Amino acid sequence: MKYIVVLSDGMAGEPLEELGGMTTMEAAHTPTLDALAPMSEVGCASMVPEGMSPGSDTANLAVLGYDPKLCYSGRSPLEALSIGVQMSDTDVSFRCNLVTLSQGDEAYGKRTILDHSSGEIATQDAAVLVEALQKELAPEGYHFYPGTSYRNLLVVEHGELLDMTPPHDILGKQIGPYLPADATFRGMMERSYDILRRHPLNLERVRNGQNPANSAWFWGAGRRPALSSFAEKTGKRGVMVSAVDLLKGIAIGSGLKPLIVEGANGGLHTNYEGKAMAAAQALTHGGYDFAYIHIEAPDEMGHQGNIANKVESIGRVDQKVVAPVIKAMEDAGEDFRLMVLPDHPTPIAVRTHTMDAVPYLLYDSTRAAVGPESFCERTARGTGIYFKDGYKLMARLLEG
Repeated sequence: MKYIVVLSDGMAGEPLEELGGMTTMEAAHTPTLDALAPMSEVGCASMVPEGMSPGSDTANLAVLGYDPKLCYSGRSPLEALSIGVQMSDTDVSFRCNLVTLSQGDEAYGKRTILDHSSGEIATQDAAVLVEALQKELAPEGYHFYPGTSYRNLLVVEHGELLDMTPPHDILGKQIGPYLPADATFRGMMERSYDILRRHPLNLERVRNGQNPANSAWFWGAGRRPALSSFAEKTGKRGVMVSAVDLLKGIAIGSGLKPLIVEGANGGLHTNYEGKAMAAAQALTHGGYDFAYIHIEAPDEMGHQGNIANKVESIGRVDQKVVAPVIKAMEDAGEDFRLMVLPDHPTPIAVRTHTMDAVPYLLYDSTRAAVGPESFCERTARGTGIYFKDGYKLMARLLEG
């Protein structure tokens, strides 16, 4: 038996007037999932424990079967693992987003955060700006590292854990009330604006009609993580397919093998088919038992508040990931269990993550369940199946 998770990040949401009262999941063209639903177990699961923030860090740990309350040590340390940064026990790491702030004559704290991703800035461009921050901004003991796109890293020697607001939680809001109380970090953010807004790369982006990456934004503090081995915990050898450093870091920390797919970028136009085929190849010819395929696009489109693109991204997950994975497994004559779900909702109306339970679909190629007519938030709630402790859902997948 092979085991597959297709994690459609942030896919779930709320009914929208613009879609005639449908959610983006309901509006999306998902013939594969809708065909599987009547033969599958469909239900809901709460992936973020009460009292914890509904982030992709805590939620994806739960989907993989780890109790976030026991193993979570912060988001950015997981990303540090992916980048290859070695942290000591006294180091503290922070996510360093490159964001777009409003430009004008107002004071820094009066500016508005327009875009948490600077238009999904290219990784190579972000690296140039991160290098400028290290050269012109970093105090002694502060080290910047480039990551993927807008998702970069700051590691502080002998640092303190500081509670800071994720930028995607305050899109369209004036930033003053959300700036860190710590004088060093607040000062670094203010100076980063002066450095980055004048950088030739950002001047060129403005001329080309792109959002400038004109400020650093720090959040997601944490210390070096220590995850138990997925293989030792489950008896399954697995791979992770993702474009983002967070998931690659979780893979490294848990002993899953991260697979690199050319053209996988975490955006709407990622290499969906390449991700699907990399996972299928690992399962059918690589000797692996388990594959986790993470697709970031629905979450990014939710943060952007782009209804049409979120609907489109969900449809692409169905047709360009789920369908080809199923075909590859069937063509290889492999028995398999497939689970499709988001890690958390990212509703268009709020443009950030929420704590609501997520819908899941669990299909077994060797035996049919009795499920609803389609797969969406409404039909999942209607089955009455609910995992309060979402991290226990992995055991449900692997029990077959």
